[in-house]
Amino acid sequence: MAPTDILQIIAMAAVWGGSFLFLRIATPEFGPVPLIAIRVAVSALFLLPVVLLRPAWRAELWQNAGKLLLLGLINAAIPFPLFAYSTLFVTAGFASIINATAPLFAALVAGIWLRDRITPGGFLGLILGFGGVVVLVGGLPDARPGALPAIGGSLFAAFLYGVSASFVKKHLAGVNAWVTTIGSFGFAALLLAPLAVLTWPAAAPSSGSWAAVLLLAIVCTAVPNIYYFRLVLRVGPGKAMSVAFLIPVFGILWGALVLGETVTPAMLGGGAIVLLGTALVVGVIGRRLGGVPAAG
Repeated sequence: MAPTDILQIIAMAAVWGGSFLFLRIATPEFGPVPLIAIRVAVSALFLLPVVLLRPAWRAELWQNAGKLLLLGLINAAIPFPLFAYSTLFVTAGFASIINATAPLFAALVAGIWLRDRITPGGFLGLILGFGGVVVLVGGLPDARPGALPAIGGSLFAAFLYGVSASFVKKHLAGVNAWVTTIGSFGFAALLLAPLAVLTWPAAAPSSGSWAAVLLLAIVCTAVPNIYYFRLVLRVGPGKAMSVAFLIPVFGILWGALVLGETVTPAMLGGGAIVLLGTALVVGVIGRRLGGVPAAG
């Protein structure tokens, strides 16, 4: 890869890692569902002009509306609020490590649903990755009441990312990636809107929380997706996938620097094991597993 591509990967990891920071800041005031409803709505509106300017993409959007609605449910409307909820109980760094298990679930789901072959190295990666989660959760210091269910919810969210990856491969393989992203975010916003209205906070969120939501929607969701798609076209999905391994690094870094979060040995050890397992599963170490996309 060219130096500019490497810098772009680092920049994307930095902003995607920052998403967990903004979740930690804004979720207590907004609540998980209203926060995510705003996030996906603003992201979809920000990217919508790209589709509207291309008649073929508009047609593709409507032709696949039903599939994109289902994708919006399993890839955003359910997992995004679950991750937001988890940040009420765990640190930004912890949540970013749990998010890094998504490629593990993607490999598992693809092996069962799509009959994708999992190599011996891939099986070892799955064992290591989920073992790392056990280390991570076992070393959670002074867990608040409700922390374990919240962590379970975030793991289920990562599982849904894995299901989404196989769903896209099976049912939306020929659809433009921009259309898939905008359609899934737009439908997720529609699905979340009624519940967001019902659970809207009684007290007006602060300007700082509003700023965090807008940064989360535009800087951490819409903009990096644009650059990610361009990078995939330029260097290929395998190399572009390497961004997934840097996101927890920045998630931990921003949490420590901005919020003063404690970085425990269990977080470092468990996180390293999870990333090693993920590297084996997606083929960064050893032979590549066919058809296992990165989850983001």
